[in-house]
Amino acid sequence: MELRHLEHFVAVAEEGSFTRAAARLHLVQSTLSVSIRSLERELGGKLFDRTTRQVELTDAGRALLAEARTALAAVDAARDAVAAAQGGVRGTVHIGLMQSLALIDLAGTLTRYHQDRPQVQIIPSTALGGSAELVTGVLDGSLDLAFTALPGPYPAGVTVRLLASEPLLLACPEGHPLAMRPVIPLADLDGERFVDFRAGWGTRASVDRLFTETGLRREIAVEVTDIPTAVELVRAGFGCAFLSASLTSGSRAHALALRAVQPAPHFEVSLVTAAERRPSAAARALIDLVLATHAAPDPIP
Repeated sequence: MELRHLEHFVAVAEEGSFTRAAARLHLVQSTLSVSIRSLERELGGKLFDRTTRQVELTDAGRALLAEARTALAAVDAARDAVAAAQGGVRGTVHIGLMQSLALIDLAGTLTRYHQDRPQVQIIPSTALGGSAELVTGVLDGSLDLAFTALPGPYPAGVTVRLLASEPLLLACPEGHPLAMRPVIPLADLDGERFVDFRAGWGTRASVDRLFTETGLRREIAVEVTDIPTAVELVRAGFGCAFLSASLTSGSRAHALALRAVQPAPHFEVSLVTAAERRPSAAARALIDLVLATHAAPDPIP
């Protein structure tokens, strides 16, 4: 089995398209198709179901994907080890990011990392499914590490280190009855209308858990996938929202009232890595820098 066949397979699986995968790999599509057919013949099983509109993994393909990523990561780690022994760390680090990370200075950390290791390429990615989808990316090997905001518990197979935490505030329009009160008991929000993020986002999970634990209910008037839209809809009167101070700094908070709630849900930023997969030298260096820069307690189970 040739490594290039595995690389081609992973590209098609991740892109969900032979055309996009060929462009990503800088190959003509016919060459990529021949490579995949060769891999299927060697393994004795069909890896993709192909239609005119989409390409989907078969059960055999899904089983191979995690193993293929592990094999390719091991090869990358071997190359990194040789490069490090020769005086330089090279390679690529795939990191998962939430939409906003104002609570920690990630930009400054990445700048320092790039200055020390200019030959390493950092590829960031976000996910519409929020922190839950980013954790899945760490588990399946498509991400080397991720910054997430789930309140826990996290699934088995990942190591989670808390980097920073802050209470979420209740955002409502100025002039709303709740805006007249400096501190709002959580029980007073029973039945209130909310603007919130999709399931899988860390803030949504934190608020959902607190309401469930306290036996309270709330109405989700509208779901959004970005913070500016949430702020605008709250300002327009669609409902209240739980937002952190770091997410509503500056002009975003214009015409909004931000009030403390007791007890309050929390926004927690954590570093997530694979528990059973050895990171590459480049990824390990970034993980070490993040943990050295930001106070990190013991791993969260």
